[in-house]
Amino acid sequence: MVDAEVWAAELESLFGRVAGRFSRVDLRWRMRGYVRGLLAPVARKNSWQLAEWAGHRDPAGMQHLLAGARWEADEVRDDVRDYVGQKLGPGGVLIIDDTGFVKKGSTSAGVGRQYTGTSGKIDNCQIGVFAAYATGRGRALVDRELYLPRAWTADRERCRAAKIPDERAFATKGELAKVMVTRTLAAGLPAEWVTADEAYGQEWKFRRLLEELGVGYVVAVPKSQQVKSLAGFWRIDQLISEAPEDAWQRISCGMGAKGPRIYDWASARLPAISFFDGDEPTHHRWVLARRSLTRTQEIAYYFAYAPVTCTVADLARVAGMRWSIEECFQAAKNECGLDEYEVRRYTGWYRHITLAMLAHAFLAGLAADEAAKGAAETTPPAPSPHSPWQRSEGSWTFSGPAPDLAVIHEITH
Repeated sequence: MVDAEVWAAELESLFGRVAGRFSRVDLRWRMRGYVRGLLAPVARKNSWQLAEWAGHRDPAGMQHLLAGARWEADEVRDDVRDYVGQKLGPGGVLIIDDTGFVKKGSTSAGVGRQYTGTSGKIDNCQIGVFAAYATGRGRALVDRELYLPRAWTADRERCRAAKIPDERAFATKGELAKVMVTRTLAAGLPAEWVTADEAYGQEWKFRRLLEELGVGYVVAVPKSQQVKSLAGFWRIDQLISEAPEDAWQRISCGMGAKGPRIYDWASARLPAISFFDGDEPTHHRWVLARRSLTRTQEIAYYFAYAPVTCTVADLARVAGMRWSIEECFQAAKNECGLDEYEVRRYTGWYRHITLAMLAHAFLAGLAADEAAKGAAETTPPAPSPHSPWQRSEGSWTFSGPAPDLAVIHEITH
């Protein structure tokens, strides 16, 4: 339990960090009231109820804060990111994922019938692509972008009605993810890794960007993902099915609500690509698989890019950090009203989401500060002479010639 004085002092410190983003005193006080309301036990955290909680006669001031007032949500986002990096410390994992905001009507910026994991089906919703930062000290959201379907960007009149800037063109979720990763790392967030689910991990250009940025990654890919082998291309699930049983290691990928999350993991290094890696690579590429202990048919697949000194346990730990962003979504929605806005315009979405991220970052920072105080040996069977799995220097490798760059180009373009 955090002491009330500590809670108040930390919130004042955070308000001081962002105060300069609001040029007028009245805006600063409205922002403070809005964020305090997001942190309070308000039934539904929209402008009406937040205004009532703050003692305002009507919601006009709160609505003006989100719609008409002059301040840049991106500047506050930058402050949130820097605060999170400071509180959670270096060496963490940047996590990319999206979440849906189910809506009624057709006028909210970017709304449309599209799949969302929020409801587990195609629904009328907005989709936000987010980045979270996680370390052993905690986790928090650090960036966000609103996804605009082609049906929106192709209709400039509809965009203008929702106050979407004319320069905002169509961008896939993967492209939005690349923008956020580049921006976040360039700003100095001390992340050493990136992880994402298969919607992002399967994109070759996304993985290549991470390699160019010099950051390690462990990203999920679909079971149909193609991998180069001595005999041509394998599906990754077929490749993993060839793994000798002693290629699997029982490893915890982190703590869950019921204790360590333990799975069987198999991994193999891929051949270097001299065109990208040079003569003395500093990183290896890997294929990685995670198998359930009780439902062995349930296997998740990954591509990884890691410093040469990394172990399978390191890769498993990074893969396990992907759940942190789901915990961020749950906490930010349940505790900070991330999804309880009733704004329709583009600017209003960014402003509410950013202030909710500020509130969530505050809670993550408090929790981090409080926390700061306070295999049997067997003789392995020999692999099949035709198997791509071969043991080398104490670890399993995926044998194959240097990939044909012409083939790589054909696959990825």
